Order: sequence, then C-alpha cells, then structure tokens
Amino acid sequence: MSTTRPAGRHLRTIAAAVVAGAGAILALAGLLVLLDPNAPGRGDTPATPTPAAMSTPAPTGARPGTAAPSMGAPSRAPAASAAAASPAATPSPAVLLAVGDIARCGASGDEATGALAAQLPGVIATLGDTAYSRGTAAELRDCFGASWGQVRDRIRWAVSGNHDDLTDAGAPLRAYMGEAVARDGLTYFSDTLGSWHVIVLDSNCGVVAGGCGAGSPQARWLAADLASSPTACTVALYHHPRFSSGYHHGSSSMSALWSLLADGGVDLALNGHEHDYERFAPQDANGKADPATGVTELVVGTGGGALRGFGKAVPNSVVRRSTVYGLVEVTLSDGGWTARFLGPDGAVIDEASGTCH
Repeated sequence: MSTTRPAGRHLRTIAAAVVAGAGAILALAGLLVLLDPNAPGRGDTPATPTPAAMSTPAPTGARPGTAAPSMGAPSRAPAASAAAASPAATPSPAVLLAVGDIARCGASGDEATGALAAQLPGVIATLGDTAYSRGTAAELRDCFGASWGQVRDRIRWAVSGNHDDLTDAGAPLRAYMGEAVARDGLTYFSDTLGSWHVIVLDSNCGVVAGGCGAGSPQARWLAADLASSPTACTVALYHHPRFSSGYHHGSSSMSALWSLLADGGVDLALNGHEHDYERFAPQDANGKADPATGVTELVVGTGGGALRGFGKAVPNSVVRRSTVYGLVEVTLSDGGWTARFLGPDGAVIDEASGTCH
C-alpha cells in the first residue's frame, strides 16, 4: 500500500490552512482600512479611468490574404499606408465615390465632377481612363491634376482602363497613383472598406498577363479570393462592363470573371468605359435577372470624357442617362448598400439600394 497518497493529502490540508490564514489576515487588514478615517479615497467617488486606459488599440493589419488598404497620398510608402488605412479606421457605414473616364484638358466636365467629389465625404475609386487620351505622365499631371488633384489623396483605388494602358502599358498611371493601381506588382487585388470586401480587377484583357479567361492567373486569383473572404458584402471595381446598352455594347472578354463574381456572391460591380450612366437589375452568371442573389452592375463613365448616346436597351437595363456628367455615391452598410447618381450640382439623378447575399 502506497504511503505517498496520504502524504499528499496532508500537504494539501496544510496548504489549505495556510491559505485560510492568509485570507483571514487580509480580511482583518481591510477592516482596519475601513475603520481608519484617514484612509485614502474613503467617501470619495471612485476615480474614472482615463480614455487611454479604457481604449483598446485598433488593429493595424489588413484581413489575412489581402493587401493592406491605404488612405495616404499616391506617393505613399507601403508601410505607412498600411498603418494609416486600417479597416478599423473606416466607419461603418462607409461612403465610396466612384466614376471613370475622367480628365480631358480643354474640357469642363472633369472640372465639374472633380469639384463635386471635393464637396462630398468618402473614399474615392476611379474606374479607368483616368486621363485622355493616352494616359501619359503629362496628361495625368496637367489634365487630371488640374481638375481632380484636390482629391488625389482620397483615391484609394484607381482601376486600369484601356486609355491608361496606351502609354508604356500603364506605367505612368502606376507611377502617379502608386498602390491605388497595383499591389505586389499586380493590377488586380482585394481590400476592405468598412465591413465590405473590395475587389479590384484589370479588365484590359489583351494586356494583363494571361488575359481574363477561365483558368487565367487573374481568374484563378479571383476564385481563391472569393472563396477565402469571410464577409457577406462585396463590391467589384473594374473598367469594362460585362453588359451595356452603350457604344461598346459590353465586354464579352469579361464573361469568365463575371461568372466568378456572380457565383461568388458579389453584390455590386462598378464600371466605366461607356461614356454614360446605366444601372442594371441584379443578374446571374449568364446575364439573367436574379433579384435574390444577382450582381447589380452600375456603369459610371461620366467623369469628364465626351458623353455618348445609347443604342437599343439590352435586357435588365433599368436606368440610362447619357447627357449629364456626374459620379455615383455608394453607402456601404453592414448588411446592404444604397447608391445615388449625382449630377455636377449634387442633384440626385438616380438612386437604388440592395441587401447583401
């Protein structure tokens, strides 16, 4: 029969007695403090913790698997932008201003939309064709800078358009906008805004490495990004719309990527390229009406490029405007979105809303 177990019980008994004795001593000390009229704090209101003591440090990194969002100037360094643009720093609901086809020297439409953007709160996405006609460094500096330079430091995403790529495969735009255009050397990446997942795609399918087809590097990346995103709400930004009643009649080159967006539960797609405004009802991967889980496409190519009229309306086109410049103001809430197409004077020309799925 072992003798170690009783010894262990004796030790636990002695330890319990010591603890009990210590507790009695502490209780007696507390009683003496209460009886001492000179004890500090007696009868006083408990001190209120300072804000620094009550706050919890905000996370500084982006969600794993995405690049850190950036709110700094286009010449920002990556480390500084990651700290400055933490998702926790963006309130919910968040406001996103978006428009494409913007700057023309000698024109006034871009000046009107630039002035409107300066008056409105929110982060900004440019939806391609930033400066006409070839996206040169001089056009970006002298044309875009003159009309939109005042909001340049608010541009978080600058989508690559076909005119942007006409000079040195878009190198001037990347130099001018920095991480708003490309991250880790790629012009397609994902980010966060408030509680929303933001996907930036490169729809210049004849220029981007591997194109836009099924099995392309961009398509494989998009499928993995959608599969790994934990958020319920997603918006996609790219230049060429999949569907359009405008001059170019939509882009069939975007079919594979559109199918991934639709099957992946994306809620909104914001595009430029067509020099008009057009809103579509939610559509599925095949372009069929799907009010429950379809993607709502907004074409907003009204930033300053010469406006163009529409042809025959294609299926599911709901609203079309081709005679007024403007931008779209999208409010991204935890479970849904609202969008307003605003004219240069701030007048609401169209508005819509939806829930995330």
